[in-house]
Amino acid sequence: MSISLQKGQKVNLSKDNSGLSKIVVGLGWDEAQQSSGGRILGSLFGSSKQAIDCDASAIMLKNGKLVDREDLVFFGNLKHKSGTVVHQGDNITGAGDGDDEQIMIDLARVPQEYDKIVIVVNIYQAVQRKQHFGMIQNAFVRLVDARNNNEMCKYNLTENYSGMTAMIFGEVYRHNGEWKFSAVGQGTNDPGLGELSNRFI
Repeated sequence: MSISLQKGQKVNLSKDNSGLSKIVVGLGWDEAQQSSGGRILGSLFGSSKQAIDCDASAIMLKNGKLVDREDLVFFGNLKHKSGTVVHQGDNITGAGDGDDEQIMIDLARVPQEYDKIVIVVNIYQAVQRKQHFGMIQNAFVRLVDARNNNEMCKYNLTENYSGMTAMIFGEVYRHNGEWKFSAVGQGTNDPGLGELSNRFI
């Protein structure tokens, strides 16, 4: 049965899922509905509104630090050099139900020197497009056991993240030989993945 997590809550993935080796990290979001007034004005004056393109990424840390840009897995580097973290590709609108982007993690094979995998999402060209997470609703991150597609836990981001352009959704980390997940839900003003990843240097 899936565990619904609150911000700051941690769950032991290994303990409750014997033999767990591969997981799917699914991330989803929807664009918040505009007020009808905004739509009317947009149709009168020709709307230049662009779809909000959220990009999910995984930042692989050694001793809690990012030591090499090759340890960023995102739409521009879909597969980590170890082959253990693989991004399933970019979704540029967030339309439709279910996961918008997925990252596969082979926990059993992640090299020992990596102790944490941070799951982040940033809005592509947020500053140029004047977009922020206040324009997004129903954002979530969920972890699925790849063996049977069972959802192990899910974290719905319910806070108001207005003005934030990037988000640290959660962390998959190794502790005493077991894999755990922490629901972080920390919004930031970083304009892109480069700046966001600098937080972990």
